[in-house]
Amino acid sequence: MTDNNPAAPQRGMWSSRLAFILAATGSAVGLGNIWKFPYVTGENGGGAFVMVYLLCIAIIGIPIMMAEVFIGRNGRHNPIASFRLVAERNLASPAWRVSAIVGVLAAFIILSFYSVIGGWAAAYIGHAATGDFTGQSADAIGTLFGDLLASPGVLLAWHTLFMALIIVVVARGLKSGLERAVNILMPALFVLLLITVGYAATTDGFGQAVSFLFTPDFSALTVDGVLIALGHAFFTLSLGMAIMMAYGSYLSRDVSIGRTAVTVSIMDTVVALLAGLAIFPVVFANGLEAGAGPGLIFQTLPLAFGQMPMGGLFGTLFFVLLLFAAWTSGISLLEPVVEWVEENLSVGRSGSAVLVGGACWLLGVASILSLNEWSGFAPLGMFERFAGMTIFDLLDFFTANVMLPLSGLLTAVFVGWFVAKESLKVDLALEGGSFTLWYNLIRYVTPIAVAIVFAYNLLA
Repeated sequence: MTDNNPAAPQRGMWSSRLAFILAATGSAVGLGNIWKFPYVTGENGGGAFVMVYLLCIAIIGIPIMMAEVFIGRNGRHNPIASFRLVAERNLASPAWRVSAIVGVLAAFIILSFYSVIGGWAAAYIGHAATGDFTGQSADAIGTLFGDLLASPGVLLAWHTLFMALIIVVVARGLKSGLERAVNILMPALFVLLLITVGYAATTDGFGQAVSFLFTPDFSALTVDGVLIALGHAFFTLSLGMAIMMAYGSYLSRDVSIGRTAVTVSIMDTVVALLAGLAIFPVVFANGLEAGAGPGLIFQTLPLAFGQMPMGGLFGTLFFVLLLFAAWTSGISLLEPVVEWVEENLSVGRSGSAVLVGGACWLLGVASILSLNEWSGFAPLGMFERFAGMTIFDLLDFFTANVMLPLSGLLTAVFVGWFVAKESLKVDLALEGGSFTLWYNLIRYVTPIAVAIVFAYNLLA
């Protein structure tokens, strides 16, 4: 994937700093916050993991987010062209744009299977609303989820619906599509989350959940837990996917990148912690395991909702919340690829969204089939490391463990070592000690931390 269109396109702008913050937060707030953060916190001891995670947001997440937004705003093109232009302006090799190429490809691949999981959330809204969880045993809830995964036709229908929701928004462009969607979905998401937390506060497990999340027990934290916190801090802010470059290309020059990145990171973290406060009280009140793993949302929580007063109502609200979070993230994953197609293939906005979304949908079909009809097919099974990994597993592994950290590492090294210091100081609108802190992080601490995560993911 290259970029052959250096001419600056007519480009819209976010109507305000708040619009960008809502969009960037909508990208960051997704299944990583509401699905993954609670279960990795549960698996790694609670409060101590949360403290390390917050530190990692500061030393990895915020510096790289600022670097990505800087490249997007400075280039004013799709992520690949922006990276090339910034490199050329700083007399660096245009080959550095490989970072954006990897990010754009990662966004495309991730969306293909992310849409499948988004379809699960949509399907569970109906199950919760019709009382399918009420009074069910753990085996029955497990069978419900197993039956969903074993039904390619049902999965295909939900995958198609979810992808269509994303394409419709992105096809409408910046103001009528992305901005209007996040202006509606993000406030709705926060309201739903606060209602769910309010309900969780009425359960017997709320005090235990607060203690679990905010009282650190470092004896429960392992080296693996620290490295998982590093990796999740990177993943949760939508870094390494060229999203912040794409969104940054629409950002006005009078907006401070530094303050905005910090605000987005804080909002994303607050949502993750609120998700923990919504989920763990329900888990503890029903005597279930906090470290239930990836099944926490689709197997453990439905069991709890089925045993609680008004569980059907709040279970429905919870899965609507999960769908909204997945939707805002899905929109952001499609955007950088659509930007590239629109600028390079002379296809209009709507056509680009349909073309890219359709191709992504098609790749997602392979992930669906790998959950049932092709479940015994392991494409790289000849290698011991990948034995038993389906297409779904492999797409997840290579994007999360190879492509995202590689893109983030290259971006940090490029911005920290190859972009003029004065240019960064002006564009980031940071003064004195704030700039010095960020500059030292992006040059030294952040690349080393990402390299450690990268090595750990490959060698673990």
